[in-house]
Amino acid sequence: VQLQASGGGLVQAGGSLRLSCAASGLTFSRYTLGWFRQAPGKEREFVAAVRYSGHIYYADSVKGRFTISKDNAKSTVTLQMNNLKSEDTAVYYCAADSGVILSSIRKASAYDYWGQGTLVTVSS
Repeated sequence: VQLQASGGGLVQAGGSLRLSCAASGLTFSRYTLGWFRQAPGKEREFVAAVRYSGHIYYADSVKGRFTISKDNAKSTVTLQMNNLKSEDTAVYYCAADSGVILSSIRKASAYDYWGQGTLVTVSS
């Protein structure tokens, strides 16, 4: 399984970015896909996830600003980030796993496969 994240960059506060994660080597439609982020000196934290069923979950800190979506035909998961804030600055990682139970969907330890990360920097 390989996950390739892209789309990070530098943006001013209030701006938007779109992250994409291309997956290969897995039956994409059967996997839970997640986005996590890690700021300098902090632990990796949950951002959003979409289950194989299509149900979507967000961290409270991004709800209403970020939108996760997936395209089973293209094996990609996308994170649209709007109204970015300086506290959104972090390395963003996509993750995948076929066996994530609902109670663990926000835990990084529940995901076996990870992309390499893409840096998002929001300037204030």
